[in-house]
Amino acid sequence: MAGQQTGLDPDLQSDLPTWLQQRGIETAPVRRLLSLSVASFSALLGFGLLLGAYTLPSSYSFVIFGVQCLFVLAWTVAMRPPGALVVGIVGVIAAGAADFAAVAPSDASLAPLGYVMVGGFVLGVIGQLLRGAGRDGVTESLGATLAAVVGAVAFASLLVLNRHQLGTQSIVACLAAAAVALVVSRLSDIVLTTPRTSPEVARGAVGVVLGAMAGTAAAAVVGSQLVGLHPTRTAIAGLVTAMAAIMADLAVSYAEVSRELDGDPSSLWVARHMQGPLGGFALAAPAAYVLSVMVLVPGF
Repeated sequence: MAGQQTGLDPDLQSDLPTWLQQRGIETAPVRRLLSLSVASFSALLGFGLLLGAYTLPSSYSFVIFGVQCLFVLAWTVAMRPPGALVVGIVGVIAAGAADFAAVAPSDASLAPLGYVMVGGFVLGVIGQLLRGAGRDGVTESLGATLAAVVGAVAFASLLVLNRHQLGTQSIVACLAAAAVALVVSRLSDIVLTTPRTSPEVARGAVGVVLGAMAGTAAAAVVGSQLVGLHPTRTAIAGLVTAMAAIMADLAVSYAEVSRELDGDPSSLWVARHMQGPLGGFALAAPAAYVLSVMVLVPGF
């Protein structure tokens, strides 16, 4: 506004350039303990998903369902949508239905998961109609419902992959890459704080690169040790999965900062910072399936 008022008068000097310079210098404070906590949670979550992959699909479904419930809870609390109870209930129902649809059929296929996703969204619409709150916040609530349902169903793709030949090896290779990438990128934020991806977001750009490199290396090592996997192809799959997990985690950080800048009240601390790793693994799960079809398993 100051630039518009004084920019047409050469005798007046605007304070706009000074304001831009000050805004560019201001950066979010480094929170090392937070980065360490999120890195530890990422490591524990990845370890649980990797260890469960060596069990039977029916047993692995209990592990996946626990992670799905954490995902739905964290995203519902962090996003604070209208009708949060409806969003949470629909997300949990979709998670259980997706797990059953992944394990019960005789032929392992992603098709039943697509039906569950559509059914979850329809159930969310019905829940919003029964909520009786008119049109207030319906769009935001349906968006949160869709995010919860899609994330929950995405984890169930690991159950489908686990039933295929070399599926366990593919899960271990790809999720190891995602876990290492998330841990390394978060630990890098403790010491390598500059350059930033954005001044307002306390995430270092170096951590993104190091995380992708570490995830690729981890996948290559795993691929060289597991029977049936080719190290080079596994490294390529690891790079893609690692980047997907890091980008999802980074996007959550940007979304949280955006809500803070808009003046929205902060949600529960634990839920906010569980979002990133859970979102990273939620995106890594279908990526692992796609990469198994395209790269890792010949004749899938």
